[in-house]
Amino acid sequence: MSSTRNRHNIQLAAFYFPDYHCDERMEKEHGPGWTEWDVVQAARSRFPGHRQPKVPLWGYGDEAEPEVMAKKIDAAADHGIGTFLFDWYWYGEKPFLESALKRGFLNAPNRHRMTYALMWANHPWRNMHPHGWNEPVRTLLEGDVTPRSFDRLCGILLEEHLQRPEYWTICGKPFFSIYDITRLCENFGGIPPLRKALDQFRARAERAGLAGLHLNLTSRGETILPGERKSNAPELVEELGFDSVTSYIWIHHMPLRDFPRSDYRQLRTRYLAYWDRAEREYSVPYYPNIMIAWDASPRTVQSDRFLHGTYPYDPVVENTPEQFAETLRLFRDRIALRPEEQRIITLNAWNEWTEGSYLEPDTESEYRYLEAVKEIFTE
Repeated sequence: MSSTRNRHNIQLAAFYFPDYHCDERMEKEHGPGWTEWDVVQAARSRFPGHRQPKVPLWGYGDEAEPEVMAKKIDAAADHGIGTFLFDWYWYGEKPFLESALKRGFLNAPNRHRMTYALMWANHPWRNMHPHGWNEPVRTLLEGDVTPRSFDRLCGILLEEHLQRPEYWTICGKPFFSIYDITRLCENFGGIPPLRKALDQFRARAERAGLAGLHLNLTSRGETILPGERKSNAPELVEELGFDSVTSYIWIHHMPLRDFPRSDYRQLRTRYLAYWDRAEREYSVPYYPNIMIAWDASPRTVQSDRFLHGTYPYDPVVENTPEQFAETLRLFRDRIALRPEEQRIITLNAWNEWTEGSYLEPDTESEYRYLEAVKEIFTE
């Protein structure tokens, strides 16, 4: 679908965080017209040399507008990124933050240039927009489901997404990722009933005329957000019948050691060791992940102290386009040795502005991160 030929037939899929449009449940909490752009704009430097606020080169656009999303699609496709992996939420028996996808992406006139897929972020939604140093964590929306709710969720996925021509498939099967499999096991009361539900989901997909499902696990050995569960148990992958594993971001596999800054290259070395371990431990393909950077400080109350604590009071991991290009080359050369159908890399992220990990151009680096992707992965 992309107009840019990918070198070595490596597929690049970038996670997309859809909180840059108005949603009635967020407006109820934060006020009319609120989006996460408000958090981006309020950010300030928290220590000497800290580069905040980040300013988007394209302005603070409404991602639910098709013309705004069309610009994102063209930029991604022109630079070799073939898929957006939308963070997808389900709270109170209905989707949440879905307008970026349903109103924006699926109505963009150039949507045929990319595919999309869903990563079900089934964690609780906490009030972190922003969060004070001593403030109790409040849960705004629960991430748990019942078997009945999950059955309804599967029906909506099949009806509204998995059969669309723009939906990403691997070997003909629609890709669907689950963020917190440990929580989902708890919701179902154990592995056997969840395996039965996932098998029923596959069977429904086949009855709908699909080749089945490609179920993906988002592995996580360290937690970041309050309420997350670890989900890196290799035995779960086999017992639940998953087809592949990936990661959302590197720091889900290692704690950040130095405050206020941690070194990107050192973190990369530690992640490469995890990649080695994941390939040994999992019985299915592990799709490696590339992190751009990390800076959750915009989600802190800017007038509070900035000390080392729990999220979002984390160390900052800054990057440069040159270091990012080094990472791209390392990953390209390593994954090119795989069978073609397993040459998949996930990227964090297209637009995690309030966590400091984004490919969209800002006023400082402009298009240099995207240009590195294009130079190294396309021809």
